Amino acid sequence: MRKSAIGAALIVSFAAATGLSTPSRAETGQVAVVFTKGGFIVGVGGGEGVLVLRGKQYPFTVSGMSVGFTIGASTTKFVGRALNLRGPQSIEGSYAAGGAGGAVAAGAGAVQLQNGNGVILQLSGPRVGAEVSAAVGGVTIRLK
Repeated sequence: MRKSAIGAALIVSFAAATGLSTPSRAETGQVAVVFTKGGFIVGVGGGEGVLVLRGKQYPFTVSGMSVGFTIGASTTKFVGRALNLRGPQSIEGSYAAGGAGGAVAAGAGAVQLQNGNGVILQLSGPRVGAEVSAAVGGVTIRLK
C-alpha cells in the first residue's frame, strides 16, 4: 500500500515538474473595431480593428454579411474585451451573430460574439447612420 502511495506521489510530482498538470491560461485582450454596414435585404459590411494583448498591438480586418430584413447603412465604433485568448492568432475565425437592432442618426450598439476557438468578444459602441435590421449574420476576423 505504501509503495503505491509513493509511486502516485512521484507521478504527480513529475507531471507538475514537466508542466503536464498546469493547463495554459486563457488571456484577456482589449479590442477596438470600426465596422461599416449597409444594404437592402442582404447587408454587407467590413472594417478594421486592433487587438491589444500583452502590451502589443495586432491589427486585423473584419468582414461580414447578414441575410434578412436590412435597410440603410451605419458605422459602429466598437470597443471592448476579447476573452479566452490563447495567443493573438486565436482571435481569428468566424463569429456567429443573430438578433434585431437598429440605429437612426446615432445610437448605441452592443454585441457578444464567439468563434470556434472559444474566444468571446464583448463589444459596445456608438452607431452613426440610418439602419434598421432584423437579420442573422456573422463576421470573420483575420490578422493582418
